[in-house]
Amino acid sequence: MSKLVAFAAIQGGYNIVSRVDGEYRKALETFNADTKVGFPNTAYYLPVIYSLTGLKVETLEDMRRPLDFARKLLPPHIKNRNHLPYLGPLLDAGMAALFAFEIQEALRYLNQPDFYHVSEECDPENGKLWLGAAEDTIFRKRGVEFVDGSAPGFAAIVGAAPNPEIAKLIIEEYQKRSIYVFLAANQNGTSVSEQLVEAGVQVGWNTKIVPFGPDISSAIFALGFANRVAMAFGGVQPGDYKKILLYNKNRVFAFVNALGEVGTDWAAAAAGCVNWGFPTLADTDIPEILPTGVCTYEHVVANVAHEEMVQKSVEIRGLKVTVSQIDIPCNFGPAYEGERVRGADLYTQMGGGKTQNTELVKMAEMNEIEDGKVIIVGPDIKDIKEGDVLPLGVFVQVAGREMQVDFEPILERQMHHLINYIQGIMHMGQRDIAWIRVSKAAVEKGFTLKDIGVVLHAKFHQDFGAILDKVQVTIYSKKDDVAKLTTKARAEYSTRDERVDKMTDEDVEIFYSCTLCQSFAPSHVCTVSPERTGLCGAYNWMDCRASFQINPTGPNQPIEKGECLDPKLGQFKGVNEFVAKASRGAVTHYNFYSMVIDPMTTCGCCECIAAMLPSCNGVMTVNREYSGETPCGMKFTTLAGVMGGGASSPGFVGHSKFNITQRKFIKGDGGILRMVWMPKILKEEIRERFTQRAEELGIPDLIDRIADETVGITEEEILPFLQEKGHPALTMDPIIG
Repeated sequence: MSKLVAFAAIQGGYNIVSRVDGEYRKALETFNADTKVGFPNTAYYLPVIYSLTGLKVETLEDMRRPLDFARKLLPPHIKNRNHLPYLGPLLDAGMAALFAFEIQEALRYLNQPDFYHVSEECDPENGKLWLGAAEDTIFRKRGVEFVDGSAPGFAAIVGAAPNPEIAKLIIEEYQKRSIYVFLAANQNGTSVSEQLVEAGVQVGWNTKIVPFGPDISSAIFALGFANRVAMAFGGVQPGDYKKILLYNKNRVFAFVNALGEVGTDWAAAAAGCVNWGFPTLADTDIPEILPTGVCTYEHVVANVAHEEMVQKSVEIRGLKVTVSQIDIPCNFGPAYEGERVRGADLYTQMGGGKTQNTELVKMAEMNEIEDGKVIIVGPDIKDIKEGDVLPLGVFVQVAGREMQVDFEPILERQMHHLINYIQGIMHMGQRDIAWIRVSKAAVEKGFTLKDIGVVLHAKFHQDFGAILDKVQVTIYSKKDDVAKLTTKARAEYSTRDERVDKMTDEDVEIFYSCTLCQSFAPSHVCTVSPERTGLCGAYNWMDCRASFQINPTGPNQPIEKGECLDPKLGQFKGVNEFVAKASRGAVTHYNFYSMVIDPMTTCGCCECIAAMLPSCNGVMTVNREYSGETPCGMKFTTLAGVMGGGASSPGFVGHSKFNITQRKFIKGDGGILRMVWMPKILKEEIRERFTQRAEELGIPDLIDRIADETVGITEEEILPFLQEKGHPALTMDPIIG
């Protein structure tokens, strides 16, 4: 190992500790010694220091001990002759530098409380690019991915690429492999984070590209994240430094990419990372450490070409990544699932109230379809101009020896996230209320409707190869063809829903979860029971049971409902425990049968949203297809924006159309007898089933006593109609107790 490496790292360690000690002394002159310090909204204090030493840094005074500890770690400077190996002193110097970096960043939070944007998403247009330390809510949501394998590892990139195009190239290669990218430091006044923004790449936790900060000291947030994984998910106790470091070497597959000239501060940081078993790869000519030892393979590798950086990093870290080669012009992978296509980026859209967009999966006989065949019937993206809209019907036929009719809705629902995996494409909703937004960037790359079929064919085979052998996709984009598919699809949806119509929640001990929408609504946990279908309308209880049968580790997990805590409102002990865990503590409980008191959480894929109308002593509901005003003062889109992000919003709740006519729909608030307004289009769609339910309640004409937009769109306008019709809600107990 080169003496130059050790000299640079040790010199860097001395410089960093000395500099931070000066900043600390200055802070003591400005603030009281008992001033609280730390990273916001975390129970891990300063996580690197806490995990490795057990020291809880809670006040300014508490910083003295880890600073003294760091100073004692600094080894003697390298002399002309040294008969000892260089690696040990180098590692000590690196660790000292990292302890000092963490104290430096804590002092930044104290001195500049608004420097970092405490959020999951960046807002670079308003100067809020740097995210700093991850809050515990973000950490618990993202950290588990490094345990269950959905995130193979992370790349900590420091510095800047020669230009934004190279930065984007490197990042996109990591995204294809679902590898998180943690960004820190700058080179010559710019950074990879800023280069990506310039290149139009969305950064933030939602795209797995996390800009921690502009200085090399902010790289400590990546190591803090890794150590929190070891403590939270590996069960390693704070202070057990050997187990912490070994856990990271063996379980958290991370590495450093140094882009640009490596000075002494960077050298010290790289030496510190070697303690974790994280190697460093640089694009410059720096002294190398090639023997294996602390790291699985080489420790420091130089002169790595930018086009080889990603593959070389993966190989040196010993990371096993499966890359799905799907022949489409856009990048593809789970990293793009949280990507938004906003108005300024939009080229075209299908559905979303602009046109009809329907999705259907049906089982076929083996000899009826041709595997891999994608048929486009109607105009494609290239045939329309920017700003135009298209109707869309996606009809997927599948065949297989193990395929069952019960599996159709499970495959159908996968279309939501699989289409979202395409870079530059945003998918919302399902069934006959799907919504696809296509970005200008995707069109510039050559995206076509056929690419949707290519993706569905490939991913259905990869993810569900055990049950199917053939996949054929037909995509319709003519209005009449889409209308025909929609009619057929709605008949299929009705048949699926009716399979559970005679079941009750009391008949079963197991409910099922659905967390498919957490990419857009992180705290949302949908619980599906026989009498409460998924609010997207795509999954009922039997569908979820079949989904779990296909994929026991998937988004539909069994929930033992446990003790019924409130039979009227529908609250269950086992459900509460599951929801608290699955939402990472954001939601601790909710009620199945109430929209007034602690209702279920809502995501953006709901078919309908119900809202309370106090002046009418009732409730209204509005479906996604209706774009007009409603008596609660908000359109569907506004309602979805206000309470569709995974919150439990008393007075509001998302639900499916079918759920309206299930016997326990808002039973705790009075059931459908409370329904005083809904759009005419929805009334007609559910009229037959609604009338059957109303007959059971002794008011067969109830649906005609319910106001719609032809009566009015304010409570004041509809109240006289309700009084004239003798609506039962007007004589019920007050809806607000």
